[in-house]
Amino acid sequence: MEGEIGNFIKVWLSVYLSLCYCYAIAKFVPKGVPRLLLIIPIVSLFLYLPLHLSSLHLGGTTAFFISWLANFKLLLLAFGKGPLCSDPSISLLRFVAVACLPIKIQQNPYSKTQNKENPAPKITKNGTKSPLNYAVKVLLFALLVKLYDYKEHIHPKLLWIMYCFHIYFALEIILVIAATLARALLGLELEPQFNEPYLSSSLQDFWGRRWNIMVTSILRPTVYEPILALATRVVGRRWASLAGVMGTFVVSAIMHELIFYYLGRTRPTWEITWFFLLHGACLMAEIGVKKAVGKRKKLQLPRSVSGPLTVAFVTATVFWLFFPPLLRCKADVRALEEYAAVGAFVKHIGHAFASTAVNATATITRTS
Repeated sequence: MEGEIGNFIKVWLSVYLSLCYCYAIAKFVPKGVPRLLLIIPIVSLFLYLPLHLSSLHLGGTTAFFISWLANFKLLLLAFGKGPLCSDPSISLLRFVAVACLPIKIQQNPYSKTQNKENPAPKITKNGTKSPLNYAVKVLLFALLVKLYDYKEHIHPKLLWIMYCFHIYFALEIILVIAATLARALLGLELEPQFNEPYLSSSLQDFWGRRWNIMVTSILRPTVYEPILALATRVVGRRWASLAGVMGTFVVSAIMHELIFYYLGRTRPTWEITWFFLLHGACLMAEIGVKKAVGKRKKLQLPRSVSGPLTVAFVTATVFWLFFPPLLRCKADVRALEEYAAVGAFVKHIGHAFASTAVNATATITRTS
């Protein structure tokens, strides 16, 4: 554990120095090919650095933050686009935070996507959901971890449902911690990372507005919009979005395969790719039907029907294609081992602190 923490510190020190270099590049090198050529080595480095970490949480989180989010933001920076170019006077610390953390500076607290059909949870003025919302999820996450002590008595299908909630709670907790630190240290107004995905009314609602919104916001300018522009010239604006959607899911599949490689260091079996290709195809069909039906409400499914169908489809495909490679790299066992290691470390620190306090009190008593 100590060696892993040491590697973690070295990796993130390398990330910080690399982003300082990119910050200088953005100031003095014009956008376009010259800037891209100078940024490509950092993109390659960010693909390599996660290989120095083997733990599920430190390694997986680092891989997601730098190999995916930071690299995509740096590629946008090379062409003068994206969140790193939105403010020409951006400070170095803010540049680093926005580049490598899953945060998005809030532009408008009242999103156009919030409507009666897709209600959002209550958002506080700082761009996050209420503290009670997160407190409940932390308690539920702790309860899930405790229930794993009895998993030999739990039906396998029920255990997989627990894994679904585990992944959702863990991701949201990790992302909100990163966002909260950025807000506390830099005073950023941030947008929430998740929007209660279990309330989705459709696949479009799930992937576009509710699940891991930060990834959606970075895939849109890097993948969706360029493909949309090209496809518009070929098939017209009305159907060009279908090509953009499929292209986005293909790139997402590739990045998820990469993240899974970092987690397990095993040859990919491409189940993750098929998962995203299936969802991309189904979302294309859903969008096509919506375009064909238009606003004829008689042909639209009520939310009370479309919502459960969406959640059931996502859950079933996760069971079928997403969980098998995750469990083959023993992610569930490793996660519990890491929780136990953290608990033992905290307990050790607590005992050491208590012992020091007792000794100090005894010394003060003797001298007085």
